[in-house]
Amino acid sequence: MAGATATRGSEGKSPWKAWRRARVKMLGIGILKLLAKLYGRQSLVPNVAFIPNEHFPFLDKLEANWKDIRAELDVLLQDRESIPFFDKISPDQARISHSQKWRAYFLWGLGEELTSNTARCPKTAALLRTVPGLRSAWFSILAPNYRIKPHRGITKGVLRSHLGLIVPQNWRRCRMVVDDQTVRWREGKCFVFDDSRTHHVSNHTDEERIILLFDFDRPMRWPSSALNRLMMSLMKRTAYFKDARRNLKKHDRAQMTDAARDQALADAMQRIAD
Repeated sequence: MAGATATRGSEGKSPWKAWRRARVKMLGIGILKLLAKLYGRQSLVPNVAFIPNEHFPFLDKLEANWKDIRAELDVLLQDRESIPFFDKISPDQARISHSQKWRAYFLWGLGEELTSNTARCPKTAALLRTVPGLRSAWFSILAPNYRIKPHRGITKGVLRSHLGLIVPQNWRRCRMVVDDQTVRWREGKCFVFDDSRTHHVSNHTDEERIILLFDFDRPMRWPSSALNRLMMSLMKRTAYFKDARRNLKKHDRAQMTDAARDQALADAMQRIAD
């Protein structure tokens, strides 16, 4: 057994699989960097760090109903220990998520709805279904006195929005910097930014910061819109996405009671019928 362990790479993978995964990731990133220039030229919204909310009418409804979202979040927080740490869902994020300081309660992951989780947040889920091209959505829970290192998303074809739900009283000491621009969260307010740009987050307070974070397709002209859909489909076939999907589903099953499973199935069937 010791010999078998010694011949394996990180995360229990064989050296060959680890090398192949790294090469595929590098190739994918290279292609996405080339596409980013095309996406920027064909974007139907400004190609800037923070895109004005006026380009996304669906945000109005989210802001108008933020207290309903907050109420569902408050119920989840009564059992906060069941909410996984972000790096347990996506091990590739270990560099920026460590020390058990960042939790994530997923509602959508990689374009797939986690029905047991959305069943517990029906009003939030209904509002998210109005977001065109929704890719992912989760409650992001950042611990006090924690900093997320500078990082960037993998594709310019997806935009990211934050809706403030629980913001520290000393909100000026809790911020995100995208390129050289700074934003601070306010409860009930959304902003949209280009996740492919370098950004970092800091919470220099003694309180948690909790937001609803969601990703959606960047509005673009053809052929960029079609290329983006194709690339997102291909990315779902990579180990990077498969590992996260497997961890999401594993946690989803572990948390799902029989009653919740039956309700989620009934809700899904109703949506199909509608």
